[in-house]
Amino acid sequence: MPVVDTEQLTSAKTALRQVLTACGGNTKDKAVIAAIDNLHQLNPTKAPARSKKLLDDQWLLISAPNFPGGEQLADGKYAYTLGRLAFNMFQPLKLKLVIDQVLQPVLLLEDGEQQSHDIVIEFTTVDESFPQIRGIVRNQGVCYPVTDTMMQVQFTGGILAPHPSTNLQDWQAIFAEQSQPSQQNLQEKLMSNFLKLIFGLVPPQGINPETQEILFTMKRAPKGRLEILYLDEELRITRGQKGTVLVCQRN
Repeated sequence: MPVVDTEQLTSAKTALRQVLTACGGNTKDKAVIAAIDNLHQLNPTKAPARSKKLLDDQWLLISAPNFPGGEQLADGKYAYTLGRLAFNMFQPLKLKLVIDQVLQPVLLLEDGEQQSHDIVIEFTTVDESFPQIRGIVRNQGVCYPVTDTMMQVQFTGGILAPHPSTNLQDWQAIFAEQSQPSQQNLQEKLMSNFLKLIFGLVPPQGINPETQEILFTMKRAPKGRLEILYLDEELRITRGQKGTVLVCQRN
């Protein structure tokens, strides 16, 4: 890989930040795509997927959290249902949330081969049917390199937890009931049973009375690929299997 001029690299990263700001963080914008492609060509890290020391950190998403199935609101923020953010595991599935920020702690695990691939989503409810509270969805996962630029990713479960500022009585009023909704139609029930069988899904068993957390596990979780387009001491840019591009900075 050719030696990259430091000024050129700094200029390219500044340009990316500027276009991200100008278009609300949209990584599908043509100017953002061009800026990311430019950085991809300048990537100073030869084998980013195998660079454990550079990958290990708490990463903060600075591009828009425009995951599949979301809705961009008038203020530029993105809204999702709780079901969409957490494999349809937590009730109420249709609770509407706005994403406040997304963090990704990447840490080397005990086996020395895998790293954590948790996606931590901090949210505020915006559903008129419920009190407005803040919470955290943590989709738990692991990853490991399969090529110099590609990671294999596997999700293993998830946790729904209150934000420290949340009124716990309001939290319990919304999330105390975690049984499958009786109003599920036949197709939804069949899909739910299919996912449990194929992925070994163990649904939530209620709220932990001490932590107020709700959790589920996946014993045979689906695997996906994640390409690392750029990595250095400051930024990480990835592209998921479905084409979603995320830009993160060290937090």
